Amino acid sequence: MDGSSILIGTGASLAAGLATALGTIPILLVRRVSQTLQDTFLGFAAGVMLAASFFSLIIPGLNYAQTNFGSRLLAAGAIGLAVLLGAAGLALVNRAVPHEHFLLGRFGPRGTPLRRTWLFVLAITLHNFPEGLAVGVGFGSGDIASATTLAIGIGLQNMPEGLAVAAALAALNYNRFVAAAIGGATGLVEPIAGALGAAAVSVFQPLLPWALGFAAGAMIFVISNEIVPETHRHGHEGMATAGLMIGVVSMMVLDVVFT
Repeated sequence: MDGSSILIGTGASLAAGLATALGTIPILLVRRVSQTLQDTFLGFAAGVMLAASFFSLIIPGLNYAQTNFGSRLLAAGAIGLAVLLGAAGLALVNRAVPHEHFLLGRFGPRGTPLRRTWLFVLAITLHNFPEGLAVGVGFGSGDIASATTLAIGIGLQNMPEGLAVAAALAALNYNRFVAAAIGGATGLVEPIAGALGAAAVSVFQPLLPWALGFAAGAMIFVISNEIVPETHRHGHEGMATAGLMIGVVSMMVLDVVFT
């Protein structure tokens, strides 16, 4: 086991997770963040995640798989299967764990005694887990440049997510400091997922292409199943789409600059 890869992966995913707390700062400075701005920022987050899924996870996964299998077709099949497994895995967890989105409503088993706030925190935790996993897997691969790009991208998209969480809680008449604290705390699951991802691929190197594809599939599931529907519920889909496009381009530029 490469202990340094696990340590670096955990630290990088922690830094990316803490960016969620930075995103909550505006809620402490202004009384209300407009819904248009929230949807635009969430669209940006979706764009960064989408580009990161391909530039930092799927494409490197294809390269590793081709080296392992000696065939482009087998590599494509393996990574494609891993992407589908990642999406299916998160979909199963989504059904099994009780949680709630402010706009999309309650998911998972009914009849839970948890308060709505904690159901929402669980939803964001489920959302953040694949992001931390992706960063950990990236550093576990040993490709520090690509993993650094991924960690920066995840950190950037965590900031508008933190703002969205805090703004939603403030809209429910939560104290702004409490809303910001809860919003920031939702990113703390990322270093846990990062440590697991880095450890898995450090110990079992043949898992690397599968882990990269799995993490990408989980993130793409979150984008399509949660973020995009959230940003299109208030009639601001034009601004949300503009934010998504800017996020995709921003992540592309980061990938070119750092790798």
